[in-house]
Amino acid sequence: MSRQHAGVLFGGILFLVVAMGISRFAFTPILPFMRDDEGFSLEVGGWLASSNYIGYFVGALGAGFIYKKKKNFLMANVLINVISIIVMGLTHSFVLWILLRFIAGATGGFIFVLTSSIIMDYLATHLLTRWSGFLFSGIGLGIAISGLVVPFLESFVSWQGTWIGLGALSALFLCTTLFLWRRITVQDGEKIEKSGDTNIWKGFMPWLILAYGLEGLGYIITGTFLVDIIYNIEGLRAYAGYSWVVAGLAAVPSAPIWVTLMTKLSPIKAMSIAYILQVIGIVLPVFSQTAWGVFLSAFLFGMTFVGLVTMSTGYARQLFPNQSGTIVSILTTFYALGQIVGPILASKFEAHFNSFKAPLLFAGAIVALALVILVVGKWWSDQRQVAEDIIREKERARV
Repeated sequence: MSRQHAGVLFGGILFLVVAMGISRFAFTPILPFMRDDEGFSLEVGGWLASSNYIGYFVGALGAGFIYKKKKNFLMANVLINVISIIVMGLTHSFVLWILLRFIAGATGGFIFVLTSSIIMDYLATHLLTRWSGFLFSGIGLGIAISGLVVPFLESFVSWQGTWIGLGALSALFLCTTLFLWRRITVQDGEKIEKSGDTNIWKGFMPWLILAYGLEGLGYIITGTFLVDIIYNIEGLRAYAGYSWVVAGLAAVPSAPIWVTLMTKLSPIKAMSIAYILQVIGIVLPVFSQTAWGVFLSAFLFGMTFVGLVTMSTGYARQLFPNQSGTIVSILTTFYALGQIVGPILASKFEAHFNSFKAPLLFAGAIVALALVILVVGKWWSDQRQVAEDIIREKERARV
């Protein structure tokens, strides 16, 4: 890979660091500090998280309709996203927090879909698709950065200064990508009219979309409350921040690892393994409230959720290579729908049972259901395809 190609890819990675690792997931390690200082409940934290995911849903859905000047639109969204991060540290108003988390989510949805589409198309144009998995390492890198930076900054400037510091870091990443992308030209997309050959709502695709949506619902409960749960377990508070670093570091290499595994086995087998490991990681703190259990849970979470994002979007793009923007947008929209519901349900379960175990068991069950839908859907669509092929052969024989 040439220096220019590597720079373009690295710029995309930095945008995912900003939109996913910092704008979205820095909220996870900051949440316990905000709750301590501001005195709000886990349920309030769930509403703040869901506001972000509602915004992400809007952004992901809207990104599917952006066909022209994608690069300029993307840059504008990153700038607004950075501003929303900084302003989080300048107010104590719950109403403004809700609005800011929504703005961060909406711009994050646009950033994720447009960055993924631009980089995937760029790599495909230059015959470098084998490097596409590295793009999603930006999610894990951002999580690791937030896990390291948040407790460090908070010890000096409290949670308010932490948001501002993260915003400044995000601004630096934006400027870096502007420099790296200064020479690339993004071709305008074309709206593809629906036809029998491009209908994504046939065959296996609806099953993949549904499974991916349930994955969004299940994983986000751990993704939102993992640090807060550990922070409030007696004897494990010291490990809370480190657990998020472990999750991020595990996520960094996970995308290329899972892409490689997907080519050696098959997309469905690789995704099934990831789902199984994620279920184990989600429910592990229910049965083991020890340091090793916490770190293993965080490791399995980080290793699998980025891998499932990479494999699901990559496999969908293989099925519909000419509709990368639309495919990623639809998948991300259903993923975001699950994320909206997840934190709210988790906080309700926690309040009703007065235990962190209930939401984790619920999350594990949802991800297990996603696995069942994925496997059953693949089997059903394959059987249907075989039946359709037999019918076609019979019709040809009659002619």
